[in-house]
Amino acid sequence: MVTKFEDLSMDKIYTYADYLTWEFKERVELIKGRIFKMSPAPNVRHQIVSSNLLQQIWKKDDWNQCKVFHAPFDVRLLDTKKSKKKDKEILTVIQPDICVLCDPSKLDEQGCVGAPDWIIEILSPGNSKKELNNKFDLYEENGVREYWLVSPGDMTLNVFVLKKGKYQHAKMYSNEEIANVEIFPDLKIDLEKVFEY
Repeated sequence: MVTKFEDLSMDKIYTYADYLTWEFKERVELIKGRIFKMSPAPNVRHQIVSSNLLQQIWKKDDWNQCKVFHAPFDVRLLDTKKSKKKDKEILTVIQPDICVLCDPSKLDEQGCVGAPDWIIEILSPGNSKKELNNKFDLYEENGVREYWLVSPGDMTLNVFVLKKGKYQHAKMYSNEEIANVEIFPDLKIDLEKVFEY
């Protein structure tokens, strides 16, 4: 059991089994076994954007089997070449701001094992380029069908859709537009309301 973040080595590869033994206050994510310390609790603007997005997502009439989750919610992604579903073999655990999962077999008591269908990440001042690049590659590699990158600072949204195993930049939206959810065509998001502060 590790009770202080400082006791972890930034040079070591960790697994989800290790992650489950950590009892310190800092929030971390694991990306391919490497630790990424998350910024302190998201600021007010981040939280408002997240809440505004969730309000519109929950307005969808029929989610069928799909479930909507928001951070903190552990998503364990498998290395497609190595990992099985055993905790000691899982090297990636992330906490997306919002995710939608349509395959109930991927849910367990700890969260999700495998790729959600849709992930939304909201940028914060603490996000590093390395973290963003790693997540983009990770989501693509694991088959997340749609990935949204929301920037409260400049009030934009970038939408990436998976086609033939690679992300295509579907569109960049400004705060005055209505965004289409590519994988759920009946869901439209009013970005003016999302960025309302």
